[in-house]
Amino acid sequence: MTRVRTAVVAAALAASLAPVAFGGPAAFAASPAAAAGTAAEPGTVVQEGGRLTVPAGEEGPVTLRFTATLPAGVQGPVSASFELDTWLAEAAGGGSPVSADVIRSTCSVNGVPYGACAWDMPYFPPSLPDPPVRPSLGLPEVPAAGTLTYTVTLDADRTAAVLGRPDVLVRLTDGTGATVAAGRLGLDFVVGTPTAGQRGAVHARDRDGVLWRYEGTGVASRPFATRKRVGGGWNAYTAVVPITTATADGRGDLVARDKAGVLWYYGGTGKPSAPFAPRQRIGGGWNAYTAIVGVGDGGLVARDRDGVLWRYERRYNVPYGPRQRVGGGWNTYTALTMSGSHDGVLGRDKDGVLWKYNALGPVPSLPFEQRRRVGGGWNTYTAIAGTAELGRDTYPDLVARDGAGKLWLYQGTRKPSAELVPGSARTLVGGGWNTYDLIF
Repeated sequence: MTRVRTAVVAAALAASLAPVAFGGPAAFAASPAAAAGTAAEPGTVVQEGGRLTVPAGEEGPVTLRFTATLPAGVQGPVSASFELDTWLAEAAGGGSPVSADVIRSTCSVNGVPYGACAWDMPYFPPSLPDPPVRPSLGLPEVPAAGTLTYTVTLDADRTAAVLGRPDVLVRLTDGTGATVAAGRLGLDFVVGTPTAGQRGAVHARDRDGVLWRYEGTGVASRPFATRKRVGGGWNAYTAVVPITTATADGRGDLVARDKAGVLWYYGGTGKPSAPFAPRQRIGGGWNAYTAIVGVGDGGLVARDRDGVLWRYERRYNVPYGPRQRVGGGWNTYTALTMSGSHDGVLGRDKDGVLWKYNALGPVPSLPFEQRRRVGGGWNTYTAIAGTAELGRDTYPDLVARDGAGKLWLYQGTRKPSAELVPGSARTLVGGGWNTYDLIF
């Protein structure tokens, strides 16, 4: 069944639009002639400054200004329609491809503020050849004047990027419904900075035991903001590993094993200035393991000295349920890290080949799919850590430190098989990372 919300579009406007595929060229009909019985030709609509770039991210609002010049004698009130020349295809899993409040706008006309203006974002099955309505903005009805200058703010979230670079048809009508002005505007929706909850964060412990936090910027060429001090005393631990993805908004849980083999839990607070709540004791005996790795959903896997991997499933009433045996042979790996999202584990073998184990499902004894090869040459690195998105492509990333102390960023990519893995190209983050004895 077609899913459509009520469109704020005049029926005459919808009828004047030719079919257009999503992301395709503009398909507006020519500006209409004056309505029957109207002597004057319709006026013009002109955009100030040409096409407007609208970042789809957390940059904040940008301002669209356009002026409508009306012919003499127009009787008010004047109504305006504002519609994009593209349409939204239903998302692959059903539902809208954009968020409920994908664009937030305010409107003013001739300096008079009218408050919030509502967007309508109807969507249709991709198979529909000619959607009847397209994304539109409701503009205020105003008194007639020779010139009307509209000021519209647009604050778009990340999902707005699917709108692409549409043209906009603006049409003004008088009190009789006759067209009194019409014209085209241009909006370019571009991928903007992800919100803090979508950007990754990396933690590093220096040799004095101080833990530092690097929050992602969303810009791959400078992926980290200036580091922040979390606190001292972290050299009490022989292992510190994230069990859910760390993000720049202060979320992400971790566990830490002390020298006596006791495992402690640190819950994320959602406060970047103090990202971890006071620790809670999980239990002892964790010195039996040579590696502990989070699997992204709060659970973890641990490798014992015989190379056997064990799965600990996260539970609500107790930190972890009884361990379940996954299998042997895991001593082949010299490094294990959680993938940057809750989709599996990465392991580097003794030959320097990186492998990806995709998360399979809820069965503790069978948590992973068959491993898949990412690539070779990874034994050049002394530390490897999966992260959430550090750029703008929504895929989890990875950072790796080489023997000279340089940190490199590998942006995530999606293979034809649909799995997410680190890409083959790396970008230098910077030097001096040998000051840290632990990066995660």
